[in-house]
Amino acid sequence: MSASQNKKKTLSLGLALIPVISMLLLLIIGYGIMGLRIEPLLLCSAAVAAGIAWWQGYCWEDIINSVVDKLAKAMPVIMILICVGGLIGTWMFSGTIPYMVYWGLKLISPEYILIAAFFLTSVVSVCTGTSWGSAGTVGVALMGVAAGLDVSLAAAAGAVVSGAYFGDKISPLSDSTNFAAIVADTTLFEHIQHLLWTTLPSFLLAAVVYLIAGHSNMLGEVATPQRVTDIIHSLESLYHFNIILILPPVIVLWGAIRKKPVIPLMLSACVLALFLGVIMQGLSIKQGLDAFIDGFDIAMFPQGAEGVVADVPRLLNRGGMFSMMGTILLVFCAFSFAGALTLTGALTIIINRLLTIIHSVGQLIAATIGTTILVTGATSDGKLALLVPAELFKDAYRRMGLDTKNLSRTIEDAGTFFALIYGFSGVGIARTASASEKSPQTSVTK
Repeated sequence: MSASQNKKKTLSLGLALIPVISMLLLLIIGYGIMGLRIEPLLLCSAAVAAGIAWWQGYCWEDIINSVVDKLAKAMPVIMILICVGGLIGTWMFSGTIPYMVYWGLKLISPEYILIAAFFLTSVVSVCTGTSWGSAGTVGVALMGVAAGLDVSLAAAAGAVVSGAYFGDKISPLSDSTNFAAIVADTTLFEHIQHLLWTTLPSFLLAAVVYLIAGHSNMLGEVATPQRVTDIIHSLESLYHFNIILILPPVIVLWGAIRKKPVIPLMLSACVLALFLGVIMQGLSIKQGLDAFIDGFDIAMFPQGAEGVVADVPRLLNRGGMFSMMGTILLVFCAFSFAGALTLTGALTIIINRLLTIIHSVGQLIAATIGTTILVTGATSDGKLALLVPAELFKDAYRRMGLDTKNLSRTIEDAGTFFALIYGFSGVGIARTASASEKSPQTSVTK
């Protein structure tokens, strides 16, 4: 008779809480205070959960099989994450993303700077899957535009950050969006579609506010500040732009609407982008494959970064399958803990106790939001704010007859929003730093 068939010890509520509390303490003290890496802390948490499972009577084979089962369920989304990295690299290689940024910057009207900043950073974030890159490059350039027009920098920063995070949340290329779908055990496009119920109304409301606020700050006809002009000229010097460069995202959009398989769809868009990069930009197939695997680098162009403003390499040098390996390693470490924890049955015991005080869907969602806020404040890390409540409440959502896409939407809504509000979080600090940058033409020497 195998160990898995023997009678196992049942955990009390106190014992069930040990691995969860251990993980929270390790992350709060180790990551939040001491600045240690998350991955080994999660592995230590997994060791605690595995120790509880061993005490119950489970053997190593049972524990590793539970971890493998967890990872097997997440493998399709992990493969999507890898494809996302390749997609970003090849779209930079072909000129697809730079083409969209180019026209976005070129069509800015000074009298609509706030709404333009909001829409443009949204588009760049959707196309690149990174709010950090959008706010830190195009967003900073737009802050320079706002400063040159004497528009409120606080309002401009709000427009930039709002647009960047809207685009990041609904982008299939975003690692946080993919991660939320993984940990909540739902599909990527179901997650994105469900996010629109909360994200789209807020987007439309913000657009109206920025449109009205922008008109209240109009100064008449003012030339576009030099920083944006420099970015436009730099992109023109690097790429040969043509309308056919939008074909790769058109394919992805068409496939998403028709609900085609995601991985073949993304790989097809990568192949088309490689072809466009070779034909339109005069780059080699070897460089295209390098961009697909390692990420795009502006040094692939014969002239390199010569004569190009600093913002452009920061925007273009990204992507590649290897760029997703950090997120995937985090997934493996997190699911090592989740697999061992699931085997112990600790979450079932905790959830059973929670359900004695949670009697409605509203209370469950409120508890999820509260936990997400607590983890965000304690660890200052967005991905942990997605992981912890997802593992804690996943079964509770199923028991109440809710699809797990409700869980993924709730944790991403709460985690993304409060990560921005907490000024001491990594996201809050980065956003403040990005919003504080000004163009060289508007900086003041003190």
